[in-house]
Amino acid sequence: MSLKTIHTLTEEAISLLKSLIATPSFSSEEENTAKLIEAWFNNNSIPFKRENNNIWAYNKHFAEGKPTLLLNSHHDTVKPNQAYTLNPFEAIEQDGKLFGLGSNDAGGCLVSLIATFTYFYEAENLPYNIVMVASAEEESSGSNGLNSVLKHLPELDCAIVGEPTEMQLAIAEKGLLVLDVTITGTPGHAAHPNDDMAIYNTLNVIEWFRDYSFEKISDVLGPVKMTVTQINAGKQHNVVPAECNLVVDVRVNDCYTNLEVLETIKSGIENGKVTVKPRSLHLNSSSIVKEHAIVQAGIALGRTTYGSPTLSDQSVLSCQSLKLGPGLSLRSHSADEFIYINEIKEGVELYIKILSQFLNYTTKTADEATLKQQ
Repeated sequence: MSLKTIHTLTEEAISLLKSLIATPSFSSEEENTAKLIEAWFNNNSIPFKRENNNIWAYNKHFAEGKPTLLLNSHHDTVKPNQAYTLNPFEAIEQDGKLFGLGSNDAGGCLVSLIATFTYFYEAENLPYNIVMVASAEEESSGSNGLNSVLKHLPELDCAIVGEPTEMQLAIAEKGLLVLDVTITGTPGHAAHPNDDMAIYNTLNVIEWFRDYSFEKISDVLGPVKMTVTQINAGKQHNVVPAECNLVVDVRVNDCYTNLEVLETIKSGIENGKVTVKPRSLHLNSSSIVKEHAIVQAGIALGRTTYGSPTLSDQSVLSCQSLKLGPGLSLRSHSADEFIYINEIKEGVELYIKILSQFLNYTTKTADEATLKQQ
């Protein structure tokens, strides 16, 4: 285990978070926060690799043939909410809170996971290899984020993705499908009769999205949710437009793939006047079975399980993954974003306890299997 105490690692993690807050790191512009993370690994004598603004490191005694656990969180942020009253790039500690852009989403999770990885870095004879990835471009679902690093990593058996969950166990996460829907009609002068107007044709499409229900309802994530979020048509009061455009936000549960949902939508509304185009298909739902040892380790420590409606880098993983981290999701992207200092302290402690119990259980199970074979 680490030569540093959990208390020391936690204090250093909080200091790192303050530096991250003070360093702008919008998606695709994370060069300087990447340098801060590099400095952490250098200061702890941990070799690391970097591609673009993603940084990753393996436990010291990484061994081929062992299963691999991924620890991941991101260091990019959205741009500050216009309602900020504080300087978003100043780490302000007040009344037990640490204010600043990215403090809650997902700086607190990131530094807590980095501290946890550092705690286990020196450990020998672990039943799992551990890889820590501090990733970029999560907020924009960019092409140079975690998805671009996976090809460099060994096969992953399971993962903890650090996002603010109040250190409860998000054992499933909805996928995201964004659709551009185009409805056409006959253009013309508004003064003349027209029974084929694109905007009026759109009404039936909007009603379909409002009223249609997918049959399969997830025990953890509930139903698929479809929401028309944007509509655009016309440029002049007396001209009937040739088309009307909708944007539809679809949150997909773990009973369907994004492609299955897309095909259902197309069969329901596409015709000669309606076309549906997905912006991407890769942001699928993700989950981990409740019986998994890492979930059971959290439950044994009093953590509860739930399904998360929000998207994270889990969407690019094919292994079973758990979303878990300090902070509250409702604070994400809000004005005067903050995280409680105690949440970070609890986060590091619980991450270490959960991993310790998971790794101990896995070792014990492997030992028992060996004895049976003998």
